[in-house]
Amino acid sequence: MADSRADEILMQQSQLESKRANFDSHWREVAERVLPNQNEFQGNNQTEGAKRNEKIFDSTAVMALDRAASAIDSLVTPSSQYYHRLDPEDDDLMEDQEVRLWLDELNRALFRMRYKPEANFASQAHECYISLMAFGTDTMYTDDVPGIGARYKACPMSEMYLAENQHGIVDLVHRKFPMTARAAFQKWGNKLPPAILRANEKDPFTKFDFIHCVKPNKDTDSRRKDYRGMPISSYYIAIEGRTVLSEGGYRVMPYSVGRHVTAPREVYGRSPAMQVLADIKMLNEMEKTIIRAAHKIVDPPLLLYGDGILSSFNARPNALNYGGVDDQGRQLVIPMKTGSNLPIAMEMTEQKRKAINDAFYVTLFQILVENPRMTATEAMIRAQEKGQLLAPTVGRQQSEWLGAVIDRDIDIIMANGMIRPPPDSLIEAGGGIKVDYTSPLSRLRRAEDGVAIMRTLEQLAPLANLKPEVLDIFDDDAIGREIANINGVPAKIIRSVDAVAVIREERLKAQQAAVEMEQAEKMANAARNGAKAAEIVGGMGGGEEQVPA
Repeated sequence: MADSRADEILMQQSQLESKRANFDSHWREVAERVLPNQNEFQGNNQTEGAKRNEKIFDSTAVMALDRAASAIDSLVTPSSQYYHRLDPEDDDLMEDQEVRLWLDELNRALFRMRYKPEANFASQAHECYISLMAFGTDTMYTDDVPGIGARYKACPMSEMYLAENQHGIVDLVHRKFPMTARAAFQKWGNKLPPAILRANEKDPFTKFDFIHCVKPNKDTDSRRKDYRGMPISSYYIAIEGRTVLSEGGYRVMPYSVGRHVTAPREVYGRSPAMQVLADIKMLNEMEKTIIRAAHKIVDPPLLLYGDGILSSFNARPNALNYGGVDDQGRQLVIPMKTGSNLPIAMEMTEQKRKAINDAFYVTLFQILVENPRMTATEAMIRAQEKGQLLAPTVGRQQSEWLGAVIDRDIDIIMANGMIRPPPDSLIEAGGGIKVDYTSPLSRLRRAEDGVAIMRTLEQLAPLANLKPEVLDIFDDDAIGREIANINGVPAKIIRSVDAVAVIREERLKAQQAAVEMEQAEKMANAARNGAKAAEIVGGMGGGEEQVPA
């Protein structure tokens, strides 16, 4: 029996599909030439295992997409390091040791949960970055699995329908996804409509469409501790039968949405692949033309004498063709010269490839690799330029997408009791927590500070040779720590201020002891020399004193 809530959600789904129609057409063109395994837009649900690369004649865009996704992964969420830390929103608590220790414990718990094998974060994050660079938008669903914690799922854009609130934040998400009758029965059992139940018995691998609707709860009851008291509502709808299968809620939005760059009055992002789609299409057409031209050059059409003698001409290797020469030995079969200019064609394709690689930041990421012998200052300047170019677009993924993932992770950890309660001082201050990103991308943004330090020291070097005290205005220790921090030196290999003080005190004591020893040795030598001189003087006057007559 149809449900009024199901009717409302299905009507909303129809409206969202209508709003997304132009993007569907655009995304389908991108998928056909850049990401064919996700070409499921506009009802293009192909048979599993079917070939989807018929329109790809050049793999430049396909390879650039994967490289860009890998580069963003290494800049924003590298699995080999902590790429964020947690601080209290109240600056007065920054020096509270108990709060700092608890936030460090929470941060470590986040990474432990996120990188469990069952959580599957690393692979799904990479798929999100691929979607971001191909379609301009990526979405990850973070599920709360009992006994595991968070489990992550990258959602294909063909399934996602989004809407923003008045602040430009995505707060309404519809995910329209297929599921077999068998899997649906395992999840919802007899709540399924009769048609799906019958399919589960007769053909359990028949697929049906379902909708997961997540939106603000308009009727939040703060007195309730269940989903009705949560700020976000959740509904699973079976399109077949127009039935609400389950109703629930979330304290934090489970879908994390990232966008590369948005145009005015648009909800979905636009990607590098969309930006250079014309070049990608042109490059594929040019490759087809070059292939045809090269084929004609390598295996050209043959010009035959028109008397019909060679009507059964055989072009196979070692074939015998009688009548191919006249009685004078002159060749009667001549390869046709097409006049194709392959060097110019190859040069034009290289120009297109460069434009595509530039759009996907491939050229930018190769700067340091291609110049391994550059000086430290040159490398820092290159890093600064890279940070300036990447920060506006890639940095949005860090704040908009990763920030939402972190909020959901913290909610799951706290709700499941995976960490001890927060300190009272943090609770009394409102419990506010802010994220400080420490990823390689954040360090690239700070490379400008390192460049300023190095340039200043280089410019002052000639003056310091004449007047060394000019360098007294700098704190040597602060310079060393700041440059190490900018370059991402692991904190565990940098000594603390107290440890440095102990080392310097011991070094000073050793130097003083060496000086004292040297002075003692000099005094001992002087005493020995004095004694020896006295002996010499005494030896010279050793007889009786002679008195003159």
